[in-house]
Amino acid sequence: MNYVELTAAIEDYTENTFTSAELATFVQNAEQRVYNAIQFAALRKNVTGVCTASNKYLACPSDFLSVYSMAVISNGEYFYLLDKDVNFIRQAYPDPNAKGLPRYYALFGSRLNDPNELTFILGPSPDASYGAELHYFYYPESIVTAGTSWLGDNYDPVLLYGALREAYIYMRGEPDMIQNIEAKYQEAIMQAKRLGDGLER
Repeated sequence: MNYVELTAAIEDYTENTFTSAELATFVQNAEQRVYNAIQFAALRKNVTGVCTASNKYLACPSDFLSVYSMAVISNGEYFYLLDKDVNFIRQAYPDPNAKGLPRYYALFGSRLNDPNELTFILGPSPDASYGAELHYFYYPESIVTAGTSWLGDNYDPVLLYGALREAYIYMRGEPDMIQNIEAKYQEAIMQAKRLGDGLER
């Protein structure tokens, strides 16, 4: 299902006409809910970089959603880091001059005010330059701007019912209609979760 088909279906199901901005909002809200609920293997990326000596921070990709795995590479050998909280790393390595092969990572910062503020903090700080490899789940380009998307091509019911849910809430629809759409959305999200958690892997 492409974006034109999706928006036509939303207006057909609701028997209503919306502005292009309203339709885009319904669809983007639905996409975001789905991508935050399910980790599809097809929506995973891999990037490599370098941890520089004495610098405990590592840049976060701009389309980052969540970590699948992170490793540092020393002499061709991969050392997978454990996900911890910033507080744990600060407590475990209170001396900012403590250095070694990183063993832990945590998300540090926020994208609330600045998209570039979100980084990873490593513990301990690297004692040398190491290669780094991050496997992560990402936000793909929205079907609104791309015209098509992986979700629209591979499991469109969750996208359709998610967008319909948003549209009915916006319309202040009848509670029983909202309940029916919510039930269809929950059914679709469970099937999509089964795809993402099991069948696709």
